[in-house]
Amino acid sequence: MPTRALGPFEVSAIGLGCMNLSHAYGQPPSREQAAALLHRALDLGVTLLDTAALYGFGANETLVGEVLASQRDRFVLASKCGMQGVDGVRVIDGRPETIQATCEDSLRRLRTDVIDLYQLHRWDKQVPIEDSVGALADLVRAGKIRSIGLSEVSAPTLRRAHAVHPIASVQSEYSLWTRNPEIAVLQACRELGTAFIAFSPVGRGFLTDVALDPAAFDAKDIRRAMPRFTPSHLAANAALLTGLREVAHEAGCTLAQLALAWLLARGEHIVPIPGTTSIAHLEENLGALPITLSPAQLARLDHLMPPSAIHGGRYSTQNQSEVDTEEF
Repeated sequence: MPTRALGPFEVSAIGLGCMNLSHAYGQPPSREQAAALLHRALDLGVTLLDTAALYGFGANETLVGEVLASQRDRFVLASKCGMQGVDGVRVIDGRPETIQATCEDSLRRLRTDVIDLYQLHRWDKQVPIEDSVGALADLVRAGKIRSIGLSEVSAPTLRRAHAVHPIASVQSEYSLWTRNPEIAVLQACRELGTAFIAFSPVGRGFLTDVALDPAAFDAKDIRRAMPRFTPSHLAANAALLTGLREVAHEAGCTLAQLALAWLLARGEHIVPIPGTTSIAHLEENLGALPITLSPAQLARLDHLMPPSAIHGGRYSTQNQSEVDTEEF
């Protein structure tokens, strides 16, 4: 298993986003199915598992803790604070006292005495980033967490945070159809020695060989509120996949593997964390690791799917207002 640096850790070059096992895309799998997938990921050499207090309003951390507490030394545990469920409602709260309380709750659910990478899920714009990162730094000094990450922040915010305490990682959406990190934050990460964790690296299922039908999405599927998944936008975006499939065929891989191989080629500091509920898809995703795309193929992919060709925003107006990332 090839590895990449993430703060003080060496982690598998492809990690696992655990959100899907409890949250976001409709009915989650059974506990038995989720446990089987987590165990299979470890057996295949995945050493970065990413969860959050938000996912399932604590259920995802509880799942990871119950299933893997006895194997805690086999993986780097990443979780998030600053956005969680309060009385059944999603709340962004980056106040130091809330971060400290959330960490205690996460440690209990995860059945561990330390979280390896604790990330601010969203910057609460009512709280200076320096205050939130200061609270995380206090948790490092207390031995509750080992390193600090941020999610969905811009390059200037990253630099402000890094001045308070070294930032091990920035986690944001990044894929062939979401190129916003290329505006500034990827370069800022390179300069600061910060890893970049790419979530939704296969476009929430768009960059796969499975044709998506918005009408078939579960009522609780978060893609229903995302503009680029509306039928008209999705149809326009799907037309872009024809050229990508040609490159995948030439490279001898699936579309998902192509998307992951492209990401891995964008920089040694990038660690994709595809999520899935399927062991077959987990194995398919890890099959991207030995694929090396030629400079000509990488250039073709950039030409086939530039940011200007994508129809629809990635978030609703409300959710977009909650992130700090640069936008095209």
